[in-house]
Amino acid sequence: MRVLIAESDDDLGDVWERHLVRHGHQIRRVSSETEAIGMVQSFRPQVIILDFALKGGNALAVSDFTAFRLPEAQVIFVTRDSFFSDGEVFSLVANACVSVSEKVPPGDLLALVDYYGARGGV
Repeated sequence: MRVLIAESDDDLGDVWERHLVRHGHQIRRVSSETEAIGMVQSFRPQVIILDFALKGGNALAVSDFTAFRLPEAQVIFVTRDSFFSDGEVFSLVANACVSVSEKVPPGDLLALVDYYGARGGV
């Protein structure tokens, strides 16, 4: 499965990337809005793990672009705080499939990627 990780924290991105690669996923990792949009066009990910507080741009712009260009891609939002703990992200972002804490165990993130990626149909 093709997975794009758009994460500002390099250490966290490394952990997730290594875990997903060990389980057979093709990974591209970026840290900015511009890079993420480029990867949506060229790599065509089935799942995007998207840091809601992306330091190199705006995560909402990435998800909006993805919804337009690759609507079947599933977006997993990662947040550092409880700002979207009430589910508000789903009313703002059409292609959000789940929102998780940055402290999500890698095995749980893998399960989410596998589940939502299978549903996406890219």
